[in-house]
Amino acid sequence: MRLRVAVIYGGRSGEHDISLRSAKSIIEALDPNKYKVIHYVISKEGKWRPKPITPEPNGNPEIDVVFPVLHGTFGEDGTVQGLLELAELPYVGAGVLASSVSMDKEIMKRLARERGLPVVEYAVVGSADDRPESSAFGYPVFVKPANLGSSVGISKASNDDELQKAIDKALRFDRKAIVERAIVGREFECSVMGNRDPQAAIPCEILPSRDFYDYEDKYLLDAAKTVLPADLTPEQTAEVRRLAVECYRAVDCEGMARVDFLLENATGKFYINEINTIPGFTSISMYPKMWEHCGLPMPKLIDRLIELAMERAEARKSLRYTR
Repeated sequence: MRLRVAVIYGGRSGEHDISLRSAKSIIEALDPNKYKVIHYVISKEGKWRPKPITPEPNGNPEIDVVFPVLHGTFGEDGTVQGLLELAELPYVGAGVLASSVSMDKEIMKRLARERGLPVVEYAVVGSADDRPESSAFGYPVFVKPANLGSSVGISKASNDDELQKAIDKALRFDRKAIVERAIVGREFECSVMGNRDPQAAIPCEILPSRDFYDYEDKYLLDAAKTVLPADLTPEQTAEVRRLAVECYRAVDCEGMARVDFLLENATGKFYINEINTIPGFTSISMYPKMWEHCGLPMPKLIDRLIELAMERAEARKSLRYTR
């Protein structure tokens, strides 16, 4: 009997269109002999629109497992995960806690730093009223919304005036912004997968076509390049993989995540930039490509992610919630 997989995609975030592309790749990779796909598309206004489905002989189809493909706010931040927990439905990816703290760049950096993991110096701007007049780290700096993905709302500031404009822009997307010291160096990504025993793939390097790897460079210009495997020494590759797994554990992640890194030219030091608990699965996304390089093609990767979801749900059945 085929497993009934509900794929939820779209959503209210600025990454709605990327979600549609990721979901398309995932659905195409689901073996129709193993899975029956049930579509749930969420509009940009937040309306849930199930696609027409063929009822089971005993009525409407039930759901065995959910695959949320909702990048960014209202999907990758623990909100949908909480709904699925209440419904007692197995689901792919991180739980409520890991999703929410990973989405918040400030909280993620706090947890990583508490574990002794390297993060770039940063400051938090909570509102337009408490903003700094100048950067505490010199210039340039990067300014980002604390809770958003795909580099939406990010700016590079090289002086006080640009800093104020960058903070204004970031605060249009979130209630707090992160100001980070700019790192001159190289960008890397590393895929991680697993529940209690997470494993890291071989990392890749991102070669932006612009000043930094922003939304347009990622998804619109088709000009950024990637190097897989990354051109690193064996020792550097091992360090990236170690840090990726440690970051994954620091936020109590399960299922999957992609950890992004910066390598500073001046010091040769790796810094954890962020962790994404629902990484992209588009045709250009590196999360599945890194696993494919490790011998796990997309259909097998999807199989494994669903297995991890079912394993976690089965483990939770032994828990008691009453005395």
